[in-house]
Amino acid sequence: MSIRKILVPLASTAASESALAAGLLVGRIWNAHVLALHVRVDARDVAPLAGEGLSGAMIEEMMAATEKEGGERATLLRAIFDRAVAAQEISLAAPISDQNVATAAFAAAVGREEDVVAQQARLADLTVITHPEAGGDAASADTLHAVLFDSGRPVLLAPGTPPATIGRRICVAWNGTAESASAVTAALPWMQRAEAIRILSSEGYQRRGPPAEELAPYLALHGVAAELGTIRPIGGVVGAGILAAASEFGADLLSMGAYSHSRLRQLILGGVTRHVLEHADLPILMSR
Repeated sequence: MSIRKILVPLASTAASESALAAGLLVGRIWNAHVLALHVRVDARDVAPLAGEGLSGAMIEEMMAATEKEGGERATLLRAIFDRAVAAQEISLAAPISDQNVATAAFAAAVGREEDVVAQQARLADLTVITHPEAGGDAASADTLHAVLFDSGRPVLLAPGTPPATIGRRICVAWNGTAESASAVTAALPWMQRAEAIRILSSEGYQRRGPPAEELAPYLALHGVAAELGTIRPIGGVVGAGILAAASEFGADLLSMGAYSHSRLRQLILGGVTRHVLEHADLPILMSR
């Protein structure tokens, strides 16, 4: 299966630039359609949050300010989109069936961003979101969680610095779980065109399920030759070991399953996924 449609949610300007750069690069690699989607806050949602003690005039003023701010942000994001598309020399057009041409379009919607994006992601082969780094944009983390849990589709997490390449050298973090199996399925189209693939595993990372030694022959059935590598935790942190192994391999894409616990529990307990999300400097293909 090839990648034909890519969804790139646009929210804050800094995060949008890195996500757009990665999304458009993927669009060029696959000659796919890139849909940049900006979701504006519905000004009417401000009223219930205003609380008691505010007059109708004050609430109207807050709604007007929200509407103005939303319009200004939408204009700014559209300008960022236009510059990025022009720099990549991608055609502004609706999706087309021609698999030799990459296209892009900008769309706007009104509502709760995580809900709208998760719904739109169901009809996209891939959603590109900027890494929700530690102390970073909470909205980006909410959107990531919504897409992973509510769309049934994979996510590509883009690093803050736009990558020069994506998918030439791939690392697969494998621990035998259903989530890692889902990530492998999402990564198969990438692996079938990659120059080199390494499966990363370790005893401390492995869960109940097939070991990495069984993944390699499975990939071979799909025409993918993969070597085995070992994760060596750094300071007892498996996530740091995964990133170090990916860096040592020169990977420009890391495939891994997302957290299997609820997001609240993940935030409390930490974990491999959280560490990778907060510290990765390469694109990560994630699924659950």
